[in-house]
Amino acid sequence: MDDVRLAVRRLIAASARPGTSTGMFLQQVCRTAAQALSASGAGISMMTNDGTRGVCAASDPVSERVEELQFVMGEGPCMDAFATRRPVLIADLGAGAVSRWPGYVPAALQDGVRAVFAFPLQIGAARLGILDVFRERAGPLSATELPMALHFADVTVEALIDRQSDAETAADADSLAADVGHGAQLFQAQGMVMIQLGGSITEASARIRAYAYAQNRRLDDVASDIIARRLRFDKDQP
Repeated sequence: MDDVRLAVRRLIAASARPGTSTGMFLQQVCRTAAQALSASGAGISMMTNDGTRGVCAASDPVSERVEELQFVMGEGPCMDAFATRRPVLIADLGAGAVSRWPGYVPAALQDGVRAVFAFPLQIGAARLGILDVFRERAGPLSATELPMALHFADVTVEALIDRQSDAETAADADSLAADVGHGAQLFQAQGMVMIQLGGSITEASARIRAYAYAQNRRLDDVASDIIARRLRFDKDQP
């Protein structure tokens, strides 16, 4: 088991150059995980107990879209993995999973994804997010791939915590979320909508997801409109 962990560390270290941003680092983790696990792609999303949600990185555009689908639909393997604090391993999305996630599964299948494996990024009581691994073919992770995937999640958590500690001592870094690209924009939009509604971050996140789904738009695009003040969610709006 230690050999697997060491191999994962070496893979990540070899793929990420020193001095890279957290967003770029996470993207390299996704690409490395996809290659090492014989997957079509991988994605990492930041999720917190206060309702903050957002895609941080993905190995490729298709994986980013499938990762984001879970937030637009409000359902999917990563949501369940975060809620239960346990991996959710779906070896075949076409084998009854649609009854579990009626919105997410058809959309993921349409994008060519047949299997999804979601691993919580957590340490103790703290939950940081989810690592999702996607495959274009049905079938479980092998006896070698499963422990490797778990170690990818563990090593990612360790790296995020280390980078957060570094950020806390840097004069120009307010928080880890400021360096995660897509996620930072969504977090800002959620905060603005929370103020507009006079409610919670959870309510703001739900309203943004519902709007994106109803308008068939990407969450990033909706977040951009909110930040630019082209879109508002005031109390008197439907």
